[in-house]
Amino acid sequence: MDRKHVVIIGGGFGGLTAARSLHQADVTLIDRTNHHVFQPLLYQVATAALSPGDIAWPLRTLFRSQRNVRVVMDDVLSIDRMDRVVRLQASEPIAFDCLIVAPGSRHAYFGHDEWESSAPGLKTMTDAVQLREKMLLAFEDAERRRGLTGIQNPLTFVIVGGGPTGVELAGALAELGRKAMGPDYPDLRLEDLSIVLVEAGPRLLPGFDAELSAKTAAALTRMGVLIKLGNPVSAVHADGVRVGQEWIPSTNVIWAAGNRASPLLNTLSAPQDSFGRIKIRADLTIPNEPWIFAIGDAAHCLGGDGKPLPAIAPVAMQQGRYVADLIEHGLSEAQRSPFIYKDRGMLATIGRAQAVAQFGSIHVSGILAWLLWCIVHIFFLISFRNRFRVMSEWGWYYLTFQPGARLIFERPARARNVSSADCAHE
Repeated sequence: MDRKHVVIIGGGFGGLTAARSLHQADVTLIDRTNHHVFQPLLYQVATAALSPGDIAWPLRTLFRSQRNVRVVMDDVLSIDRMDRVVRLQASEPIAFDCLIVAPGSRHAYFGHDEWESSAPGLKTMTDAVQLREKMLLAFEDAERRRGLTGIQNPLTFVIVGGGPTGVELAGALAELGRKAMGPDYPDLRLEDLSIVLVEAGPRLLPGFDAELSAKTAAALTRMGVLIKLGNPVSAVHADGVRVGQEWIPSTNVIWAAGNRASPLLNTLSAPQDSFGRIKIRADLTIPNEPWIFAIGDAAHCLGGDGKPLPAIAPVAMQQGRYVADLIEHGLSEAQRSPFIYKDRGMLATIGRAQAVAQFGSIHVSGILAWLLWCIVHIFFLISFRNRFRVMSEWGWYYLTFQPGARLIFERPARARNVSSADCAHE
């Protein structure tokens, strides 16, 4: 069998797993950044519990010893099915025998993309660092105003979306503000801080059992998070959001309410669902293309219950291994068994020593679920160095409530209110 050239678009969980599983093919991995990010812990970077380097690894370093993999850092502009090439922004087109499309996703604003400027989401390391600086600047500005005037307007954070990301952000932000930041900002008052979690549906964590959703809501309420259910966001502006008929003033809105597949998928001219994902066949290929696969957030893939599989890391990783196996063995369409996702359960952390876990009919909450969450996430971190660093950071934070990543690198000039006269004297 001739050695195939496999092009993989995206260095996320699906693309990375596929590349690491391919040994009998020449692989080109294309990503717009030079690193793989452990996305489930991005919220901890955004809330200053971890540093960016704790959860990211250079792709070239990951494949240093796998000589059949070449890494290209570039933006993919389009996919040409007819000529079987991938067209890039800054490089020559790359031809392929097999193509794995796994470009990830971005935030879905449900037809209101103009909201993104006022309500950023959390998908990339850049998102996380920008959110972290925005949050830290909000505390700095609140402290300055209180110190100058003795008056403090409410410091309100609004998180839109009650899925795992929204819940984890709300819990981490509550702990950051009330336990870690409070002692460092003596002019602030706890009553000045307000964290609002908005969910359009009837309960938090809709993918979990209703009992675990109720326990999550109760835990967040005890932490001081105000939960608003059953009303979607109808407007987002620079100074606040409208939830149902209620206006919530806030300059700190975070979007965690949905995903939208990469627009790159449009160039495949394949059927898509309402979120822009490719409606793939049972072997994860697009219609009429036995060697073009879509996985992870790019794929509308039905599970055993007839519902689309969730956009989570275990799904993408299992799909990556499945596709790599088909390519390695050169299986024809007639020889392929359909992809079947093996559900290993779901976990979501709420805060310090608080989490929920669901493994089939087994439901766990509290500190036991939190320990399981820690073990699972440490296990999936790629290198020993990162596992040790994250364990150390978590241990220190757990004991002291002093996160080690509260750094603001440079405050924007408009926020510093620097005048030309001030600059003249520097």
